[in-house]
Amino acid sequence: MARRRKKIPQEPVSVKIESLSHEGRGIAHVEGKTVFVNGALPGEEVLFQYKKRRSKFDEAHTLEVKNPAAERIDAKCEYFSICGGCSLQHMQHEFQIEHKQSVLIEQLKHIGNVEPKSVIPPLTGPQWGYRRRARLGVKYVEKKGRVLVGFREKYSPFVADINRCEVLHPSVGLLLEPLQSLIAELSLIKQIPQIEVAVGDDVTALVFRHLADFTDKDMVKLKDFGEQHHLEIYCQSGGLDSVIPLDGTTPKELSYSLPEFSVIMKFLPTDFTQVNSEINQVMVPRALELLEVDISDSVLDLFCGIGNFTLPLARKASRVLGIEGDHGLVERAKQNATSNNINNVDFRAVDLAKDDLDEDFLHDGFNKLLMDPARTGAQEVIQKMDLSSIDRIVYISCNPATLARDAGILVNKKGFTLKQAGIMDMFPHTTHVESIAVFTSQKK
Repeated sequence: MARRRKKIPQEPVSVKIESLSHEGRGIAHVEGKTVFVNGALPGEEVLFQYKKRRSKFDEAHTLEVKNPAAERIDAKCEYFSICGGCSLQHMQHEFQIEHKQSVLIEQLKHIGNVEPKSVIPPLTGPQWGYRRRARLGVKYVEKKGRVLVGFREKYSPFVADINRCEVLHPSVGLLLEPLQSLIAELSLIKQIPQIEVAVGDDVTALVFRHLADFTDKDMVKLKDFGEQHHLEIYCQSGGLDSVIPLDGTTPKELSYSLPEFSVIMKFLPTDFTQVNSEINQVMVPRALELLEVDISDSVLDLFCGIGNFTLPLARKASRVLGIEGDHGLVERAKQNATSNNINNVDFRAVDLAKDDLDEDFLHDGFNKLLMDPARTGAQEVIQKMDLSSIDRIVYISCNPATLARDAGILVNKKGFTLKQAGIMDMFPHTTHVESIAVFTSQKK
């Protein structure tokens, strides 16, 4: 017999917010049970409404703030209360940074049982218009008689009804309403589920996912829209290998620069690149500085992507090897090395998460290591790699929990010291925590 869902109380509840969760939600207790309250800050007395009830905790959202905390500000975006793209706009930016730093340190202690010798000052950048990568949902809503384009709603999987976005790069953030009008005129109004956004230094690309073929009239409208708004339009009928330029011609290339290293990085619209270009331009030099790279070093760059760290490393080191699991990204990395006239670097396509990982680079005598893994972290390769020749590691992470787990392995099992750790504000106004950590060998 299926369990009956607990009825969600409709009556608002007044509570005092005690602290903040890792996800930036206020924590309160009602009759001894923990309640996570969206939009509430520590010290505030708020009126909330339940959204979900679970066995060990409940979830709610703020209806009214009776005594605002000093850290509370008015959200810049008019859609903040409904759109799930941001969750911290009600919080002073300085407090966001402080909170994310505390999340990182707490996770390192709690999960990894480690603590950095010192905290790296946070890297910060522009708070608005910074986001250069996004996946926007698209939905024709018959009841509203219009197309919606944007992020998902805060409390549902539905596309939020928004007409602009303050965190998206302006080349896209100011185009949501024109995009809605465009799709409303297409024959596939109900068969375009999403648009992939990729913004380079000089080019913006939109990839339209479509579940049926565009008509000739559709193609003309898409082409005209791209020309009017200076966009490169791509179509995607299936998987990533189906992405093609709209009219089959060669589009303008997407690229971004790392001027401190005289490097231009070219990429495709579906390639992984850092969301925040301004932070990336200071993150890469910071990582190389912390790694203390010089011409005598042999450096291994794991999860290297298109060479974001690899090519700058090659400008400083004797030799660099970049390892990446995605064959397409490896090809782009090689092309970037060639176009930037960098010859002391090599790239290989290797799945670093596979159970039977046994590659020669695991035992190849590198003395410096840089890693920038996905959210799942680098546990498999760290456990299997011979790190006896490595005297310094820089680990860039998009998930403090897996960084903490891997830090525990490096410190407690592999003979390293966690020298420094800190955050980088890659995603202002969201709960996303980008961090960087430095490990040194205890044998050196």
